[in-house]
Amino acid sequence: MERDEIILAALAAGGENATFTPVQVQKLFFLLDREAAHLVDGPHFNFAPYDYGPFDRNVYDGLDALARQNLARVENTGRYRVYGLSQAGFQQGAAKLGELPEAARNYVANVAQWVRQLSFEQLVASIYNRYPEMKANSVFRG
Repeated sequence: MERDEIILAALAAGGENATFTPVQVQKLFFLLDREAAHLVDGPHFNFAPYDYGPFDRNVYDGLDALARQNLARVENTGRYRVYGLSQAGFQQGAAKLGELPEAARNYVANVAQWVRQLSFEQLVASIYNRYPEMKANSVFRG
């Protein structure tokens, strides 16, 4: 699975109208790379410790590229950007998600739901708890 395909599949796993904050998309793809790379032909990114844990600029670049193709939505809330899929993006993402083996499909769906249900603080703290090396450059003190 190519990078743009895993982005579409993972966001589609969140649901048809799901949106993700910057920290949610970063942690979603970090977990897919770390925990399920073997299930999704990854890793697809190169995460490094940053202000709020694992970060790779390519996550945003991939979402922006999909937005230029009218497959993703990138909305500016004033404080930060929010990411989701267009209807066409959701259809393509759902199709790619459906091509994954059941274990991979279930994992992607579970992680997509998990990152969306936690607060910013809970999500960052959970990642730091499991991956303390990703706290190296943190400005987060929660």
